[in-house]
Amino acid sequence: MDRAQLADFLRTRREALQPEDVGMPRGPRRRTRGLRREEAAALSGMSTDYYSRLEQRRGPQPSEPMLAAIARGLRLSLAERDHLFRIAGHNTPSRPGDLRSDHITPGLMRILGRLDDTPAQVVSDVAETLAQTPMAAALLGDQTQFTGPERSLTYRWFTEPAARLLYPQEDHPLHSRYFTSGLRAAYSRQGAGGRAEELRDLLLDRSEEFASLWSAHEIDVPRVDPKRLRHPELGVLTLQCQVLLDPEQNQTLLVYTAAPGSADDEKLRLLPVLGTRPVGT
Repeated sequence: MDRAQLADFLRTRREALQPEDVGMPRGPRRRTRGLRREEAAALSGMSTDYYSRLEQRRGPQPSEPMLAAIARGLRLSLAERDHLFRIAGHNTPSRPGDLRSDHITPGLMRILGRLDDTPAQVVSDVAETLAQTPMAAALLGDQTQFTGPERSLTYRWFTEPAARLLYPQEDHPLHSRYFTSGLRAAYSRQGAGGRAEELRDLLLDRSEEFASLWSAHEIDVPRVDPKRLRHPELGVLTLQCQVLLDPEQNQTLLVYTAAPGSADDEKLRLLPVLGTRPVGT
């Protein structure tokens, strides 16, 4: 770990990032060049004290998950992320085209950061939620909290009944086909040894429904749209799901919208008041 390089690199990347890049107001009294330390820490999901000690060359060696969080918070490019890992004394993570990458590109993170008033989230090609807006957590629950195979909504869909409470029951068959088709597409891209193969093997062993659908070899089952989502307090919302694909990362930005002035739009406006939805309700 090179403390001096790490500190200087974090400082320069923080100062190069403008408030507008992360959806923050600049404010009339801002004198700091770029972001403040406390803002960078909040974006990275850590305490200001921990982040500040890293910039002051006196912090502990960050773990790989902590470095990944900093890379996302500071909107680092892949090359910058790899440099961050090396100067912190770690091997670099997988790059696009390798078996798996959870790194969200700076451009996609900037878009997500400007959607605070909209339910939106970034998902991987195996249906792992990598980042959410607060509105998405209010609508869908905090789907970034899972670990292991449960990170994948496809896995949870076939193994945890509570995962299906998000959708009306009559829509379940089509969602099952869509999730299975999506996992097959990811498996085709990743090949043997990838995350998709791992999930496929687990599901073949644990879900008869998945095994039956997998054997059908359905390809490119259309996305369910408009999408009906069931909320424990607001009832069923019928929303359009806009999709932005990052082909290099095999990641997708999902944005949920409703027609202005509609009943569903009014329900969306109530989400900030209700707060994060408990998962499995």
